[in-house]
Amino acid sequence: MSEYTNRLVHETSPYLQQHAHNPVDWYPWGEEALSRAKAANKPILLSIGYSACHWCHVMERESFENTDIAKVMNDHFINIKVDREERPDLDDIYQKSAQAFMRRGGGWPLTVFLTPAQEPFWGGTYFPPVPRHGLPGFTEVLLGVADAYHKEQGQVQENIQRVKAGLRQISSPRPSDVPLAMDLLDDAVRDLSSFYEPVNGGFGDAPKFPTCPPFQVLLRQYHRTKDQKTLDMVLHSLWKMASGGMYDHIGGGFHRYSTDSQWLVPHFEKMLYDNAQLVRLYLDGWRLSRELRFKHVVEETVEYVRREMIHPDGGIYTAQDADSEGHEGKHFVWDPWEVKAILGQKIGDVFCRVYDITEQGNFEGKNIPNLIRSNGRIEADDLPDAGQAMAAARRKLLETRERRIKPLRDDKILTGWNGLMVSGLLDAYQTFGEADYLAIAEKALAFLLGRAYRNGRLFRTVTEGRGRLNGYLDDYAFLSAALLDAFETTSRPAYLERARELTAVMLEQFWDPQDGGCFFTGKDHEPLLQRMKTCEDSAIPNGNAVAAMNFLRLFSYTGEQIYADRAEQTFRLFRTQMDQNPFGTSSLLCALDFYLSKPKELVLVGSRQKPDMKELLAKIHGRYLPNKTLIVAQEDNDAALIPVARGKIALGGKATAYVCHNFTCSQPVTKWSDLETLLEAIT
Repeated sequence: MSEYTNRLVHETSPYLQQHAHNPVDWYPWGEEALSRAKAANKPILLSIGYSACHWCHVMERESFENTDIAKVMNDHFINIKVDREERPDLDDIYQKSAQAFMRRGGGWPLTVFLTPAQEPFWGGTYFPPVPRHGLPGFTEVLLGVADAYHKEQGQVQENIQRVKAGLRQISSPRPSDVPLAMDLLDDAVRDLSSFYEPVNGGFGDAPKFPTCPPFQVLLRQYHRTKDQKTLDMVLHSLWKMASGGMYDHIGGGFHRYSTDSQWLVPHFEKMLYDNAQLVRLYLDGWRLSRELRFKHVVEETVEYVRREMIHPDGGIYTAQDADSEGHEGKHFVWDPWEVKAILGQKIGDVFCRVYDITEQGNFEGKNIPNLIRSNGRIEADDLPDAGQAMAAARRKLLETRERRIKPLRDDKILTGWNGLMVSGLLDAYQTFGEADYLAIAEKALAFLLGRAYRNGRLFRTVTEGRGRLNGYLDDYAFLSAALLDAFETTSRPAYLERARELTAVMLEQFWDPQDGGCFFTGKDHEPLLQRMKTCEDSAIPNGNAVAAMNFLRLFSYTGEQIYADRAEQTFRLFRTQMDQNPFGTSSLLCALDFYLSKPKELVLVGSRQKPDMKELLAKIHGRYLPNKTLIVAQEDNDAALIPVARGKIALGGKATAYVCHNFTCSQPVTKWSDLETLLEAIT
């Protein structure tokens, strides 16, 4: 029986439940907490984090479980705990507020102090219990903030007005009349190239994040201009990321980010959204290089998701923790003696040499398996089949690791993040033809449409079998994108129709009829300090960027001008931001590339089940074609009724392809060599 229990015990978020037995008198975000703050005239201490966050756990152990610190919190504040994955709207507002106070980037745990009217007047991130590392002790912070709130209202109000003005400015972009042209993309690539780190790949120095959209901008530039440097930057980075310890060489999948410049030591949490995006990036790397290592990374990452992250009914879980048994990374690290005991002396010696397992260790005396020294290649002169031997060794080590205590898994299911992963799974299925990938993706879609979609509206999360919390822009955009991918993959018109339904609701709820673009929250969402509207990516692509791409794809499928108009309005609204911050707006720049290049509309007529159609589809999906839409029209399928497919027939009973571009369609072809020529002629 726990000594303390607070209101979070009734919440479904695993992160909130982790704090349910703190001595802190926590409230979830809601009317009860806000009313209590007003009635007591107490400031609000808002603490935001997530279940896989290492430093969130540290601050809980050090401060929130400390009865003396908890008493100060309870005496002076109304304490609200928020899961940033459930409430990204609150996290966005108060992250930006804290950054204004700190004058640097934010992060988690986020600690922000608000008035009872939800207005932020001071904030930071992690605070230690006593002064340490140049940071003030948390008790000192609490008492100072409480004193300032009651005695220095002039300064408090000055801080509030400064933050509110900044939030209004961020959320009020103005449409630009400057033409949308290719030079915007060229300038973006020059900026990204100057930020590129040529030794270890990626952008900038430590800590390093596997941020996917900027790499996609570079790949699109290579596709458009054949500038080899842009391709080399991406392929080099893919090698380096998959060589370091940020990639889980034993169990597959990527950890959140690297704490060093060479991708060796990660923060060990694994997030669904990272792995979803990296699957697609490595697929593109494979398409452009045919590098077998990239194919293996995709297969191993999907296998990790299948093994660890799938709800029995099909939804996909959110994250795995960095910590187990109270130690960060304990589940993932090795000693040389342990490896050799499992593999035997001969194979164990080779494995330790190849994967950098040493007596001194590379992480706090232990070892994170990595291939940095071998640059990702497994070569062992004293083993005849080194690759196969190392694969068998990794399987044995995984079997042993599976018997260890695992990190906590956050088992809530987020609609938007599931959409990202479904798109990745469908891309992997199209590329490699693995039927299980399609089955997992379709089961996840059925789960989301059955439980997160009710009465024409989306929910943000599915927990304990039911949808909860209003869906955000990301949820509508990412799930719609996944449904469009499913339509292209299966030719089932129901997927297209559901994507159109969701897009219609998104436009009704989120679209700004005055200036264009979508707000992050729907128009009937609870009132917050600011209704945010931005185009910058975070750890996931920006919802406006994904929505713009969805509009363009829907225009291609339907010919309905409203979709093209909404996409163009979005680009014009955020043109200045794309020009000034290409790294942060990379997802929108990818959509702009699609818009400016005009999509290549591929129409294939015939049965998906016939070998000649399967061969054509495999060839198409094996090519890097970022600006395309694809329709497979069968005589017994309503996909044949889509405008661009109307009237197109199969020649002589063979799978027949048409390539349409800029309102002109090619003559029909049935051979891959002829189709390849058409594709090359228009790219």
